[in-house]
Amino acid sequence: MLTCAYITLILNFPFLQKATQAIVGLAQYNPFFLLSLPLFLFMVSVIMHCLFAWKGLTKPILIATVIVSAALFYATLSYGIVFDYGMVQNAFESDTAEALSYVNAHAAVFVLVFGVLPAVVIGLVSIDYKPALSELASRCKLVLSSILVIALIASVFYSDYAAVGRNNKPLIGYITPYKMIDGAVKYIKHHYLYPPLVFTQLDAAPTIRRTDSKKHVTVMVLGETARAQNFSYNGYSHNTNQYTAHEKLISFSNMHSCGTATAVSVPCMFSRLNHTEYDNRQANAQQNVVDIIAAAGADVLWISNNNGSCKGVCKRVPSIQIIPQESHPLCDGEFCFDEVLLEPLNAKLSTLTHENTLIVLHMIGSHGPTYYKRYPQSQRTFTPDCPRSDIQNCTDEALMNTYDNTIAYTDYVLEKIITSLKRAAIDTEVNTSLIYVSDHGESLGENGIYLHGLPYSFAPESQTHIPMLLWAGEENTDLALDCIAAVKDTYLSHDNVFDILLGMMAVSTVSYSQQNDPFSPCNLSEIVHNLIPD
Repeated sequence: MLTCAYITLILNFPFLQKATQAIVGLAQYNPFFLLSLPLFLFMVSVIMHCLFAWKGLTKPILIATVIVSAALFYATLSYGIVFDYGMVQNAFESDTAEALSYVNAHAAVFVLVFGVLPAVVIGLVSIDYKPALSELASRCKLVLSSILVIALIASVFYSDYAAVGRNNKPLIGYITPYKMIDGAVKYIKHHYLYPPLVFTQLDAAPTIRRTDSKKHVTVMVLGETARAQNFSYNGYSHNTNQYTAHEKLISFSNMHSCGTATAVSVPCMFSRLNHTEYDNRQANAQQNVVDIIAAAGADVLWISNNNGSCKGVCKRVPSIQIIPQESHPLCDGEFCFDEVLLEPLNAKLSTLTHENTLIVLHMIGSHGPTYYKRYPQSQRTFTPDCPRSDIQNCTDEALMNTYDNTIAYTDYVLEKIITSLKRAAIDTEVNTSLIYVSDHGESLGENGIYLHGLPYSFAPESQTHIPMLLWAGEENTDLALDCIAAVKDTYLSHDNVFDILLGMMAVSTVSYSQQNDPFSPCNLSEIVHNLIPD
């Protein structure tokens, strides 16, 4: 009972705080309704532990619950993180290096005080168990009593709970640890217990329709955690795009992500499914856009410096995963700076074997909270910065400078990639183009929220408004850039990426939607093809 009270009143402080703010913010509210909230949560906690904590399991379950809840308490209190299904998915699919980037002295002390020490107390307390039948009867009485209290609260304050819940749906995500447990159960069912879906080919025979004999190379740079508002191309005060400023890139200022985390956004943007209908199992069970481009006869290569992998998108095409070897000058054993992508890129550009090539470069970009590890000291443009992972303890200025350094470094790498493409165009007469798209944005302390991964329905714009950039070489005969520039402020999203890539690669397929490709009226190869009768 004491453990339940501790979980309710201490470890659920963020939930109680936000719920209190929502209730007090009403024009009128019943103070007894406010007081009933912790009692309601306490009774739920009692029921949960009565159902699952039995002889031999009581202490392990209570200890695990307290320690995990303390970690969730820290993350929610410090970063504003909500542990729903999406966040659980991120946790399951993160590698060790990424997970450890969240560990710091501040977090360790917090979990020690609020998790480990109470767990030690639980371990030392002697629990006297009654005979099995008596214990069962006692548990049943306690559960029934709790249900009766909940029923009484519901009968008196039902309309209040319904109104607050309806108007503040994000609140449930802050209930520790039960929302996380719900998400974990759903994830396990979704990924391990459901039978696999039959794989669907969207197009068995796509083709590439070109009217010239030149080689064509498109590089797609997949960004990580970049938000549009911190790009000087979009009016930002810091000059974060100084390296590519002379390259005549087109910045699409009204671009939006499919999700707020890599695990959703990456497979979604390469899928035929759009944001509203996206389902991870369904997306994994059908061709994505890189599959179709490869099936059309193009050479496709995925090169990743992102430890989170390609989320299944590249599993049917050739791929290179950068290994962060400590001996490499651009790596520290856990992560590599994104310049490391240039070596395999240049190797590929020097040995082109196909008329049409798509190269996807998956960056680590601006992945937090260790933003300071995403750029070398030589690229420490904006100071003072924040060389620590407990970013909530940095000043607003230092945190923003650190993040801006990651954006500026991304811009630096993009300029290096463009230089490589220019060199390839000269050396081997290749028609070149580049498109950069981030997977999702980031919160940097606005309204007490940090990082990303909030449920899309109430995520701030900073997590969903992302950059997209387009560049084409002077020799490019595919894209009319002046024409494309006319749509740079049009509302676009990851839903458009599937068709944009097909159009840029001149792929003819039944899965292509011309209406969904904003570049279509400006695609010269397609225009020329339409003028020539079959």
